[in-house]
Amino acid sequence: MIRLNNLQKEYKGFKLDITMDVPEGRVTGLIGRNGAGKTTTIKCILGLVRPTAGEAEVFGRNPLDLTSDERQMIGVALSESGFSMLFTLEDVIKVLSASYKDFDEKRFRDMCSAQSLPFDKQIKDYSSGMKAKLRVLVAISHNAKLLILDEPTAGLDVIARNDILAIIRKYLDENPERSIVISSHISSDLEGLCDDIYMISDGKIILHEDTDVLLGKYGLIKMSSEEFETLDKRYIVAKQEDRFSVTCLTSEKQFYVENYPKLVIENAHIDDIIVLMLGGEK
Repeated sequence: MIRLNNLQKEYKGFKLDITMDVPEGRVTGLIGRNGAGKTTTIKCILGLVRPTAGEAEVFGRNPLDLTSDERQMIGVALSESGFSMLFTLEDVIKVLSASYKDFDEKRFRDMCSAQSLPFDKQIKDYSSGMKAKLRVLVAISHNAKLLILDEPTAGLDVIARNDILAIIRKYLDENPERSIVISSHISSDLEGLCDDIYMISDGKIILHEDTDVLLGKYGLIKMSSEEFETLDKRYIVAKQEDRFSVTCLTSEKQFYVENYPKLVIENAHIDDIIVLMLGGEK
């Protein structure tokens, strides 16, 4: 679906330089701090910004060269974009009907009704959760094969987030060949949805793993400074230390369970990995 090969984009004081692949039928997560390069990566994939160097392909073609039919196969929900706030849902339906040949008006109306989105209110009067749901429903309204979702659950309460994730899961279940790239800083969203995760920091990919590997093989080791000095560090990915203790992130939890039975070794969640990778010292 997507291939980025040493894709580079330079701004003043920032340089993106990443390589990543998204196969068919894959849900890929992009995670990182604000300003890490997630949105710039998405804009390069969509052809909204022109790379400084490197290669980008969507459906095997340069995003800037996609045909109209190919562009219709992409559904997009960007956090900072959308329809005029003066539009009603009826206005949105008119635009979608005119823009996408595969737009299914009845299905879209049914989905909006199921999410209690009012048809006669202007979008400016929607709650944050309603606006976020509308962005995702628009992205899936025209039978897209590839979804690009930039922070679709940011700033929402747990109920609204769960509603949006349920919409996405249902859409995937309808066709296993569909793929998604989703950026988020909410780890629990990614843990339950993504097949693999790219962690981005300062414009570079610092970690890429299948989600089940992250949750199954990675672990946290807690120890004293003295214990750390004698530790076999072959599988230590990152560490943090204070005056009294050291916490390490390992990519081979079982190795340390078997060889260091006296150490405290815990399962690692994506939040832990983020903290250690982005806040710790390698």
